[in-house]
Amino acid sequence: MSIEQYGWNQSWASKWSGIDNNNTGKDLTPGRIVGDFGSKYRVLSESGEIWGELAGRLRHDLSHSGDFPAIGDWVALTLLDEGDHAIIHSVVPRNSVISRQAAGNVVSEQIIAANVDTLFLVSALNDDYNVRRMERYLIMAWNSGANPVILLTKADLCLDSELKIAEMERAAPGVAVHAVSAVEDSGRESLLPYIGFGQTVALTGSSGCGKSTLVNWLCGKPVQRTQEVREDDSRGRHTTTHRELFVMPDGGIIVDTPGMRELQLWNDDGGLDLAFGDVTLLASGCRFGDCRHQQEEGCAVLEAVRTGELEEKRLLNYRRTQRELQYQSVKEEKAKRKSVSVQTKVTASRSGRKGW
Repeated sequence: MSIEQYGWNQSWASKWSGIDNNNTGKDLTPGRIVGDFGSKYRVLSESGEIWGELAGRLRHDLSHSGDFPAIGDWVALTLLDEGDHAIIHSVVPRNSVISRQAAGNVVSEQIIAANVDTLFLVSALNDDYNVRRMERYLIMAWNSGANPVILLTKADLCLDSELKIAEMERAAPGVAVHAVSAVEDSGRESLLPYIGFGQTVALTGSSGCGKSTLVNWLCGKPVQRTQEVREDDSRGRHTTTHRELFVMPDGGIIVDTPGMRELQLWNDDGGLDLAFGDVTLLASGCRFGDCRHQQEEGCAVLEAVRTGELEEKRLLNYRRTQRELQYQSVKEEKAKRKSVSVQTKVTASRSGRKGW
């Protein structure tokens, strides 16, 4: 298995030359993280798939930032034990990063996958189907730098899939929407442009939406364990508990990720405006530049709701998500200032001990 099949190309080779030149004291080789198991990683290099772990210095440096290597990262390795083991010394600058706010009360970014070309946003055509939730996933996708594509799975369970596709297309202007069924082996041909040689796709969606089944279907064999969802609410348990890359017959790479009960957005890098492009376009016609689209006179967005051009539920979700992102931004800034303050005190303490 070559690193080219795992996405290595001239663009990555150009980035690598900078890293290689800066570390001439080490015999480095490129590799890609294909499995994230916490303290250890599975890494694919020219010598094959091996176990890797972080160099002590890198682990120390990253313990302050929390930006540890993620599934899909390209990394600089030294090979040990005749190529049977690897030490990870650095991470090659990423092309895309899919992340969310980590669960819990601590303000922290959780990276789901890196260097993904296409992000499949998965929703099942049963009780899991939710347009408003998909709008949130689209914000995450646009912020990541990956190309979002919506997959509506379990099309065999839906009698009006064409209506659902049309509804989702209205909620995701400019984003491709495909209905597929692994059970009936239908819709796979529409995904071929995304899963060719050297391309990386990732799946994300709620628990029970059919991601693991989709991975097995696209890979042509059972590489992921699957579970039945509860019939009463179409909810499922977390079948996937870690992140791993799999090779598809068409030559592409696919990443399955643990399902999410609730997506907490990390930050906004223009994703809100892209996910709600119709609202952003309408807002350009408002009388006031700082219009909040609530009660202001001359608000083009409210007028669009009144005439039926814009769905009111979509506007309400836009407002709710906008407030959430603003609050998240404040929390991140506070956490950043606190981290800098703690680090400054630690540095000052160490300097004082040396002077003493």
